[in-house]
Amino acid sequence: MAIKDLLEKRARIIAAMREITSAPTGQGGDLSEDQAHKFDEMRADLTATEKAIERAQAMDEAERRMQGQPVAGTGDNRFDIEVRSFSLIRAMAAAANLPVDAGREREISAELARRSGLKPQGILVPLQVFEKRVTTTASTGSATVATDLRGDLFIDTLRANLITGRLGATVLPGLVGNVAIPKRSGSVSAGWVNENQALTFSDQNFDQVEMSPKHVGAITELSRNMLQQSSPAIEELTRNDMAAVLAQAIDTAAIQGDGTAPNPRGVLHVSGIGTASLSATPTWAEVLDFLGDLEDVNNEGTGWAMHPKARRKFKATLKESGIAAGYLMGDDNRLAGYGTAATTTLPTNLGAGTNASPVIFGRWSDLLIGYWSAFDLLVNPFE
Repeated sequence: MAIKDLLEKRARIIAAMREITSAPTGQGGDLSEDQAHKFDEMRADLTATEKAIERAQAMDEAERRMQGQPVAGTGDNRFDIEVRSFSLIRAMAAAANLPVDAGREREISAELARRSGLKPQGILVPLQVFEKRVTTTASTGSATVATDLRGDLFIDTLRANLITGRLGATVLPGLVGNVAIPKRSGSVSAGWVNENQALTFSDQNFDQVEMSPKHVGAITELSRNMLQQSSPAIEELTRNDMAAVLAQAIDTAAIQGDGTAPNPRGVLHVSGIGTASLSATPTWAEVLDFLGDLEDVNNEGTGWAMHPKARRKFKATLKESGIAAGYLMGDDNRLAGYGTAATTTLPTNLGAGTNASPVIFGRWSDLLIGYWSAFDLLVNPFE
C-alpha cells in the first residue's frame, strides 16, 4: 500500500476513534461495552497502520538511496587503484612544463584516451578524482604560500545545495557515443467480446529517449610559484573547488536547463510533465492532490525538490486549524511521507507576481545524467 493510502487510512481510524470517544453511551459517561470493544480494535489497527507507515517510509528511503547510486569503478581493479593516486596539481604542473614527476598522470591520461577513443586537447583527468566533494574553494594563489597554512580553518564560499544525486537520479558513467534508450509509449488494449466476435486490433508503440553530450567547464588561475611552493593541501582545495562548481552546474542544468544549445534539458523544460498549482498558503488537500496527479497516471514519486523558502512555508503551515492537527512538514523534513531536498538552484521568479518557486515531485530515478569521456585539463603555460 502506498504511503499516501496509509496516511489516509490512519486519518480515518483516528477520526472514527474520536467519534466514539466524543459520544459515549455507557453508564456514567463512559464508553459502552460495544464502543470499548470497537475502540480497542481501532487502536490495534492504528498501531499496525503506524508500523506499516514506518516500514513504507524506510523502504522509500532505501529505494531512493539505491536508485541514486552511481556505478563505481571501471571493472579494472588495477586501473582503479592507480586512479586514486592521480594528482590534479602534478598534471597541471606537468602541462605547464614544470620539473615534476607526472608519469602516472600521463599514463592514466593516455589510457583514458584509448578507452574513450577521443583525442584530448590537454591531459585527461578521471572523473573519480572529483567524486569526494568537500565544501572548499580557492582564494588567491598567494594565500596558500605560507609557513603555517591552517587548512583546518579554511573558509569556504557559500554554495547551492546539490540535490539530484541525493534524490535518486540515475547516473550513467563512461558513455562514448550518443545514447538512445527505448521506451514504451503505448500498450495494447483489452476488451470484452461476445462468442465468435473478433477482438479489436491494437498494437504497442515504442519511442526513444536520446542522450547526447554537452560540455561544461571551469577556468581558474594558479601561479607557477603557487604550484611549486604551496602546501600539499592545495591539491585537495583545487580539486574540490572544481568538483563543487561543476557539480552545481550539472545540478542546475538537470533541474532547469532549457535544452537550447549548449545547455542540456532539465526537468522543468521537459514537455509532457504534468503540473499542479499550490496556493500561496498550501493546504493538506492540495498536497495530497499533488501526489494524486502522479498516481492517477499509474506512477509514484520518490521525493520532493523545493526552494528553502518553500520548505519554510510547508513547515510553518498547519494541516488544519489548531496546533493539534500538526504542520504540513515536520521536523524530519518529510512531506506526506516522502523525503524533501531544498536548494537555491530552483528559480524564485515564477508566477504572476514573479516571486513563486516550483515544487517538484516525481520518481527521480527517471532523471538520467550521463557522463562522457573524462575531464579534459588544458593548461596555458604562457599566461
